[in-house]
Amino acid sequence: MDSETTRLTLGSLARVEGEGRLAFTVRHGRVEAAELNIYEPPRFFESFLRGRDFREPPDITSRICGICPVAYQVSACNAIEQACGAHLTQPILDLRRLLYCGEWIASHTLHIYLLHAPDFLGAADAIELARIARPDVERGLALKKAGNAILELIGGRSIHPVNVRLGGFYRAPTPTELEPLAEQLRTALDDALATVRWVSHFEFPDAQIDSELLALALAQPGRYAIENGMLTTTSGLSFTPEEFSDHVEERQVPYSTALHAHLDGHAYLTGPLARYSLHSAELSDTARQAATEAGLGTVCRNPFQSIVVRAVETVFAVDEALRLIREYQHPDRPYVDTSPRAATGYGVSEAPRGMLYHRYQLDSEGRILRATIIPPTSQNQAAIENDLRSTLSANLRLTDTELTGLCERTIRNYDPCISCATHFLDLTIDRG
Repeated sequence: MDSETTRLTLGSLARVEGEGRLAFTVRHGRVEAAELNIYEPPRFFESFLRGRDFREPPDITSRICGICPVAYQVSACNAIEQACGAHLTQPILDLRRLLYCGEWIASHTLHIYLLHAPDFLGAADAIELARIARPDVERGLALKKAGNAILELIGGRSIHPVNVRLGGFYRAPTPTELEPLAEQLRTALDDALATVRWVSHFEFPDAQIDSELLALALAQPGRYAIENGMLTTTSGLSFTPEEFSDHVEERQVPYSTALHAHLDGHAYLTGPLARYSLHSAELSDTARQAATEAGLGTVCRNPFQSIVVRAVETVFAVDEALRLIREYQHPDRPYVDTSPRAATGYGVSEAPRGMLYHRYQLDSEGRILRATIIPPTSQNQAAIENDLRSTLSANLRLTDTELTGLCERTIRNYDPCISCATHFLDLTIDRG
């Protein structure tokens, strides 16, 4: 390959949330370009939010994703409530955090058992994995069911919850209604701990992501950020959601309809590796002990071990949900009244895949003048491309089939919404 130019195209990504392909240019034995080409037509959520009523974004934006709708609802609520000067009571905030725990449990479990584990166990897909490791898959399904139970009880349903509203909820559950959920979660905690032990014995390639890491941190020590927080980075930056655009810039690349985000001019990564590496000390005692027993240090930059970090975060989410139920106080009202005013609001939260940013500008009547939504997959794309470039450079000796599998596994480490299935890449290579 030293004397030729090669174009590798890993064709249409099937069975994914979004459409795209992956292309490499190799010249004289060196990888010169790696392009994650997202060619799905723009969905225009930011555009058709303009002119809508300020109470509508939580319901509208939840339709952006069927796997993490709560993340979109919470970031939207955080932004608009800030713009309107609304102050939620602690019981409402706790209930919102509990709802988010349900999404973390359901989403992480889906990724671990059905999308990622087959890569480590030699299975073509989740169906084959169920044949060779049925008890493990059944455990995963039971764990996901517990996450769905939280979403259904508090959100009204497990996909696109309907009980969330600006200022809180339409209805808050009674303590009695939460008792059966707590019983289910106590069993789920055993399943979550077993999941950490299971994935910790997988064989992980020696790899490391060098990009800057970004994750939220809560003001109160000892609380792992989920539904709000300050933005923190591995270089020591700490800034508010209002200052996000001072540091993060979106850029249009010619080969993709998806924007790329850069932090102070550089690619960066958000998500489980970032959260854990920056704030593992804020996990619950149970989750930290599970991480230690799994062989994780206080920092994890190996993208293949992201499956272990997700399992640890699942333990935390179950443990945190149990704490919130144990300390639950039924709010006097399930929501606080929120009146519009001319202002700009900024909202962030930690979706399972990473930090999700919303910004809304309102007029005095509560009409949305401008909306900006930056999802974690968009923020992570440049870092994913860098990792793919490094991975391919170190493995050009492999056959086309082997390269296809390696690139698939590398992408799945990051659980992007555009690549959530097994064996979705068709590799063609022109060797000149």
